[in-house]
Amino acid sequence: MLDDTLKSQLKSYLERVTLPFEITASLDDGDSAREMLALLQDIAAMSDKITLKTDGQDARRPSFSLQRTGTNQSLRFAAIPLGHEFTSLVLALLWTGGHPPKVEADVIEQIKALDGDYAFEVYMSLTCHNCPDVVQALSLMSVLNPRVKTVIVDGALYQAEVNEREIMAVPSVYLNGQPFGSGRMTVEEIVAKLDTGAGTKDAAKLSAKEAFDVLVVGGGPAGAAAAVYAARKGIRTGIAAERFGGQVNDTLAIENYISVLETDGPKFATSLEAHVKAYGVDVMNLQRGDKLIPAAAPGGLIEVQLANGGSLKSKTVILSTGARWRNVNVPGEQQYKNKGVAYCPHCDGPLFKGKRVAVIGGGNSGVEAAIDLAGIVTHVTLIEFGDALRADAVLVTKLNSLANVTIHTNAQTAELTGDGTKLNGLTYTDRSSGESRHIELEGVFVQIGLVPNTEWLKGVVELSKHGEIIVDARGQTSVPGVFAAGDATTVPFKQIIIAAGDGAKAALGAFDHLMRN
Repeated sequence: MLDDTLKSQLKSYLERVTLPFEITASLDDGDSAREMLALLQDIAAMSDKITLKTDGQDARRPSFSLQRTGTNQSLRFAAIPLGHEFTSLVLALLWTGGHPPKVEADVIEQIKALDGDYAFEVYMSLTCHNCPDVVQALSLMSVLNPRVKTVIVDGALYQAEVNEREIMAVPSVYLNGQPFGSGRMTVEEIVAKLDTGAGTKDAAKLSAKEAFDVLVVGGGPAGAAAAVYAARKGIRTGIAAERFGGQVNDTLAIENYISVLETDGPKFATSLEAHVKAYGVDVMNLQRGDKLIPAAAPGGLIEVQLANGGSLKSKTVILSTGARWRNVNVPGEQQYKNKGVAYCPHCDGPLFKGKRVAVIGGGNSGVEAAIDLAGIVTHVTLIEFGDALRADAVLVTKLNSLANVTIHTNAQTAELTGDGTKLNGLTYTDRSSGESRHIELEGVFVQIGLVPNTEWLKGVVELSKHGEIIVDARGQTSVPGVFAAGDATTVPFKQIIIAAGDGAKAALGAFDHLMRN
C-alpha cells in the first residue's frame, strides 16, 4: 500500500511510540476495504507496540479505530488517510502511542478539563489542504480527553452519507449530530467554542500585558516578516493574529517564493509562525482587531481593542490584516454558501464529482480552478464579466483544450438559484445582447479576487476608495506611529514575496520612528 520511501519515513516515526495500542478495523468485501487493510498491515508490521484486529463491528465499513490499551479513547478513521491526510494519520498514531503533541501546555490542560460529552464527525477530502488542521485538532482532543469521540469521514468514500446530509464543503464538522462548524479551524478555536468562559479569561490576560514597542496586527507573510525584523532589533514585539498565515493557508501550491522551489500554503504558514516564535515574539493567536485608538499625544501609546474585549497597547503598530475572498454579491450567494456555493476548488471539488459546476472569474485563480475541476466534475462553465479571460496565456490555452468546459465572456452573474435547501443553478446576463440566461448546476465556485480586511479602521486611518490602507514608501499610514504592510495596503501586486518585503520595510520604518521619537 505504501511505497518504500513512505514506509521508511513511517517506520522512523513509529520508533517514537512508547505505549501499546490497538488498531481495530471494520471491513467489508470492497476494494477500499482491501486497500485499508493493506495500509494497516504495513503500519502494524512497523512496531511491536501496535496490534491489528480485523473483527470490528462499526456501521461504517471500511473504517478503523485507534485505542490506547487501558483507555476509553475513541478515534475512528472512516477513510484511507493518505494524500493531505497522511500527516494526520502519522500524528494520530504517535499521540495514541504516547508521543507528546507539540501544543501549548495550557491548551492541553484546557482540552483535558472540558466537561461534557462530545461526539464529533468531521467530513473531509484527501485533496483538501484546510482539512488536516481540523482532523488533527479533533484527533488530539479525542486522545487527550476520553469524553471527546471523533470520527473522520472521507466524503469521497462515503458519498451517500455526504449527499444525505447535503454536505457541499469541507471540512464540515458535526457535534452530537448537529452542525458545529465548517472551514479551517485550529485546536484553539475549537476548544474556545466549547469552553464558553475562555474568551473572558483570555481578554483579561491580554489586557494585563505590558505595552509593546512594536505590535503587529495580522499573521500573514507581511505580519510574520514585520515581527521577525522588529524582534531582531532587540525590542519588545508582539503579534496578534486571527489566523496565522492568513490567506496563505488557502493556497495549494507555492512555486514562486524565491529560494523555495516548491511548498504548499499550510506548510508555509507553519514555517512563518515557527520563525516568528524563534525570536521570542509574543504570539497571540485567535485575536481580531476591533478598534484602533491613536496615541493621545506624540510619543504616547497606541491602543488596539480586540474583538474578545481585550486590549493591547504599543508605542508603534503595524497593520497587516490582509484580505479575504471577494463575494460576488448577488441574490442567493449567502443563502447557498456551503450548500453549493464554494470558494476553494481544491478543498470542495471532490464533493462535486460527476456533477455540473460553474466558476465565476476569468483571472488566473478562476481559470486554474476551472482546469482543476474539469478533471473531477462532468462539466464546468466559466463566467467572466469582461470581454476576454484575464488569466495567463498558458492557462487559457490549457482551458480551451478541455472538452467539458464552456466559457462565457461578457457575462454578468445576476443570481445564484436554489430550491431553498441547496443551489441548483446560476442566472447571468449577456452584456452584449442584454439577454438573461440560466444554467442548471449543482455547484458554483467564486474566484473574483480579494477585499482588504480594513473595515474596523474606517475613520481612523486614511483608506483608498477600495478600502486599502494608504501608505508611504516606509509603510507609514496617516496616523503617527501606525504602519501597514501587505495585501491590506495600496501597494500593488498582491504576492506573498511582496507582502513579506513590505512587512520587513514597515518594521524598519517603525524602528526608525521609535529612534526619532
